[in-house]
Amino acid sequence: MPVDYEVNAHKYWNDFYKIHENGFFKDRHWLFTEFPELAPSHNPMTDLPLESQKHEEGRSREDGPGLTTEPHGHSCASHGHDTKVPPVEETVAQKLSHLAICGDEFPGSSATYRILEVGCGVGNTVFPVLQTNNNPNLFVYCCDFSATAIELVKTNSEYDPSRCFAFVHDLCDEDQSYPMPKDSLDVIVLIFVLSAIVPDKMQRAINRLSRLLKPGGVMLLRDYGRYDMAQLRFKKGQCLSGNFYVRGDGTRVYFFTQDELDALFTAAGLEKVQNLVDRRLQVNRGKQLTMYRVWIQCKYSKPLLPSANGEASTPHTT
Repeated sequence: MPVDYEVNAHKYWNDFYKIHENGFFKDRHWLFTEFPELAPSHNPMTDLPLESQKHEEGRSREDGPGLTTEPHGHSCASHGHDTKVPPVEETVAQKLSHLAICGDEFPGSSATYRILEVGCGVGNTVFPVLQTNNNPNLFVYCCDFSATAIELVKTNSEYDPSRCFAFVHDLCDEDQSYPMPKDSLDVIVLIFVLSAIVPDKMQRAINRLSRLLKPGGVMLLRDYGRYDMAQLRFKKGQCLSGNFYVRGDGTRVYFFTQDELDALFTAAGLEKVQNLVDRRLQVNRGKQLTMYRVWIQCKYSKPLLPSANGEASTPHTT
């Protein structure tokens, strides 16, 4: 049965989005408080160095406040269809072909600040980012494992192909290329996504993503922590392996410790800016339930390029 959940993972997530469409997750406006890298006042579009802002933010928020509730996570995927652009598969292939020929042509190649969200679902992170950032130098990529989820993103009235590129992508497929070159992204966002894949595939997935970051770029993660209420409520027979479970709808979830995430990111060559646990008690008065939630929030940066004198220097953005 565990093999079935892996082989048919795309089916379970497509079914999830067919049932819930865009009504399950809420737009994550809290992200701008916890991850200033996504807000317009933070990034290089304001002529402020990313690295200096990132370390300043890391020092001031090391202990981090509690964050808002996030439901049932989702796996890596992208969204949909838009009449202004060709089908997803065709567009990715064309862009990658142009990249191979020209060396610098790819979606968003003219942007000076680039964000990728992996596991974007129906766009609950992407659309708040686009709505908040009006600067034309920003370009947002978003991908998801579920073609149904990507369809919902691209058919959203807020989807603008000149500012955003949504595509279907399997985070665990090592033969599948991303539509942007290495060292091209300022921010990569992973919100309740890494937990949805098989634990022994996590390291290679993070390694591939790390190569896409510019020196000084940052990877942002928020995911389930060990002994979260959701883990404690799983019944006998739902545990596939240590701390890795399957839900009733066939989707899967892993519950992390801080050390596990730190090991994944540092093994990928990234440096810790933030790694904290958010514990909170939630009360559902309607159902008279008390819920103990445990989440982990991380920020890890790619080391800066060494200069001629051996000191770190911030690279020039494209």
